[in-house]
Amino acid sequence: MTDLPTPAIAVLVVDDEPRSLEAIRRTLEEDFEVFTAGGADEGLQLLDRHPIGVVLCDQRMPGTTGVEFLTAIRESHPEAVRIVISGYTDSDDIIQAINVAGIYHYVTKPWHPDALLLLVRRAAEFVALQRRHQILARELLSSEATLLGRIDTDRGALQNRYAFGAIVSHDASPIRPLCDQAARIASSDISVLVQGESGTGKELFARAIHFASPRASRPFVVQNCGALPDELLESELFGHKRGAFTGAVQDHVGLFEQADGGTLFLDEIGETSPAFQVRLLRVLQEGEVRPLGAASTRRIDVRVIAATNRDLSVEMNQGRFRSDLYWRLAHFVLNIPPLRERPEDIPVIAGHLLGKLNPTAPAALAPPTLDTLRRYPFPGNVRELENELRRMVALSQGGRRLGSELLSDRVRSFDFAAALGNVENDGGTLKDRVERLEAGLIRQVLSEQRGNISAVARQLGLSRVGLYNKMRRHGIEGGSDGA
Repeated sequence: MTDLPTPAIAVLVVDDEPRSLEAIRRTLEEDFEVFTAGGADEGLQLLDRHPIGVVLCDQRMPGTTGVEFLTAIRESHPEAVRIVISGYTDSDDIIQAINVAGIYHYVTKPWHPDALLLLVRRAAEFVALQRRHQILARELLSSEATLLGRIDTDRGALQNRYAFGAIVSHDASPIRPLCDQAARIASSDISVLVQGESGTGKELFARAIHFASPRASRPFVVQNCGALPDELLESELFGHKRGAFTGAVQDHVGLFEQADGGTLFLDEIGETSPAFQVRLLRVLQEGEVRPLGAASTRRIDVRVIAATNRDLSVEMNQGRFRSDLYWRLAHFVLNIPPLRERPEDIPVIAGHLLGKLNPTAPAALAPPTLDTLRRYPFPGNVRELENELRRMVALSQGGRRLGSELLSDRVRSFDFAAALGNVENDGGTLKDRVERLEAGLIRQVLSEQRGNISAVARQLGLSRVGLYNKMRRHGIEGGSDGA
């Protein structure tokens, strides 16, 4: 499998708080060259001296706000992707930031390291794509044939990267028949609902469906529906006209229009409000969007793939999700099983991830280590497994054999018997017992972290939303939003 070449991308972090700068630097430094600045003036100097691709800026700084700084560099350094970090959730401020400064995304405090790293990776991919397009545009002046060949090569690399065969699993894994089913419906235009816990690979399936479909040459656009308030989500998806609301200083083309001819992936669709569900249903029924503040509608040709870590059929029956929208989205439903229900995949996925961490000399797991990983329930699924392996490789300092002593305490010393409640005498199916195992692990980490939700989610490799959903499913109460 051949990956697309990705130029090195430098990241600039601007924040007047040294501890915040250091925390973000540590989160990003393994993947990027990171420059830090304690204020706007120092940030501008670094931008002038280095080819910065991504800029993260705190909103609240003495002398200037993050929005003001990012607005200024939009003129002087338009190629840089801009991200604002804010501890405030006022929707007017957020809308102003996105529209006035042309913000790529915003991050609210307290941020999760994995979520921040994923966001910056996507921003860097966008920068890399822009740079490749600039190179291709220059080549077009001299050779149209060269340009077309490069585009075909890049498209072929993407199709290989996101093929169903690239989804890593054991030959006997329940993932295999799901891949076969998804491949059979990829060529049609029916909508798809992908259900599964956080970290199970829902977006991988969505991308595989897109790149196996006739729409593969058109855009694949992603929106996390749980990350934005209604007004901002509607603006992102449907677009808006200048002056449609406070802070709308220019027209904005929505993601439905950007995805025209291609696929729109709506992640965490189960987190949307009833009011937004009505608006989305209308767009899906009519096949056209009306940007906020516009007098007319615009036709769109978009395939929608939605994903959720909830069971939407249950949400629908309990009145929390509209039944008419559910049936619009669920022409075909894929239920991705969690990692604890397919332990045979753990050795295969672990080997693949270790190969990515060190392609030239990948480390290997000692048999006792692998046995421990197979028994652990992995609430964070593949994402948590990857976090665990990264930690082990770092601690091994280049060692080729990863022993059990490198496992984190929660994995190595997890009390399986206590979590199952004396499994030998406990009733229920194997799935029921594993569910109790997961619930026991979450309770254990909640106790260790004294109910700090952010710390628990970080330790288990979950998003805060994913952790809250698991706690609700298991009937676990308590926890606080402390950082």
